[in-house]
Amino acid sequence: MPFAFPSPFYAMADTLNRPELSFQGLTDHLCAGGVRLLQLRVKQQPTRDFVALATEVWRICRRYQCTLIINDRVDIALAVEADGVHLGQEDLPLAAARKILGREKIIGVSTHTVQQALSAGQEGADYIGFGPLFGTTTKATGYTARGLEQLQEIRRQVRIPIVAIGGITAERAPAALRAGADAVALISDIVLASDIQYRVKTLLRQLDSPER
Repeated sequence: MPFAFPSPFYAMADTLNRPELSFQGLTDHLCAGGVRLLQLRVKQQPTRDFVALATEVWRICRRYQCTLIINDRVDIALAVEADGVHLGQEDLPLAAARKILGREKIIGVSTHTVQQALSAGQEGADYIGFGPLFGTTTKATGYTARGLEQLQEIRRQVRIPIVAIGGITAERAPAALRAGADAVALISDIVLASDIQYRVKTLLRQLDSPER
């Protein structure tokens, strides 16, 4: 069966260096708020520590029946039996990741141009990330804001699901969905909220509203 996002909100478990927030705590807040697909984004951790952390996050996700995607690291996804991996343009090639993980695992690919999006679809990605849609300081991609027009162009040319990312807030999310995204990834708008669980619930109600 072709892959489909379980919700228009694609959650990112990235603590953004909040000292009082752990990845496990963040995952629990996100899942309790109603998240059904979550990407674990961990940077600069030794592999042994990453495996231990990802295992704990996997257990939380399983408790809530939430799909777990590991960012960048195919080896970690394989080790903890995550549901899939999300690859950047500089990560392991998609064909190699598929050979390691098999057909049953989800593989997403970050794209920043129409050509990258087309290549990912042709090579067998289950979905693509596209961005940065707007200006963002959360992650340096080396690309300027892509904008809604480029998202619309990619939607016209690719058949697989698209998650839009980069500078997206609750206010901007509906426009991204109308432009062709199947889901939107919000990071700062969620992770920096004083009540993450409530923020997620509010966002999901907004995105599921016919008026969005």
